[in-house]
Amino acid sequence: MSDPAKVLDLARARGVMIATAESCTGGMIIGRLTDVAGSSDAVDRGFVTYSNAAKIEMLGIRPETLAAHGAVSEEIAAEMAQGALARSGAGIAVAVTGIAGPGGSEHKPEGRVCFGIADARGARTETVEFGPLGRAQVRRATVDHALTLLARALAPTGQAPAC
Repeated sequence: MSDPAKVLDLARARGVMIATAESCTGGMIIGRLTDVAGSSDAVDRGFVTYSNAAKIEMLGIRPETLAAHGAVSEEIAAEMAQGALARSGAGIAVAVTGIAGPGGSEHKPEGRVCFGIADARGARTETVEFGPLGRAQVRRATVDHALTLLARALAPTGQAPAC
């Protein structure tokens, strides 16, 4: 599990603010970051974009991307992260979109979460299959993984963060 205080310290050391764009976690990532006293000098804002309309309106997600790939896709995660970066004062943004459960389908099973990180180097994405752990566990695992991704992206080049 990544320590939010260490993520904030890494952001401070890099001189950047953090933004989040969250769907399946409903604001839990920004909540974990802002639970840390003094986080206001490293956290800019969080976008909770649960609906497709919110993703389009608040983050500038392209309807064509939604139609072609669906909301739970690396393409949308990348656009969410890039949109959060462009619409904030942040230097790094993390985005999550997934199926926390219950439910899912053969093509997009419960526990699938797509992550995006955007910063000055561009956007990077990945998908994690947490499996049908149950809604609360998938959401917690998603928050932890998002914090780990932030820590990796903020760590000095060639160094693994101690989280």
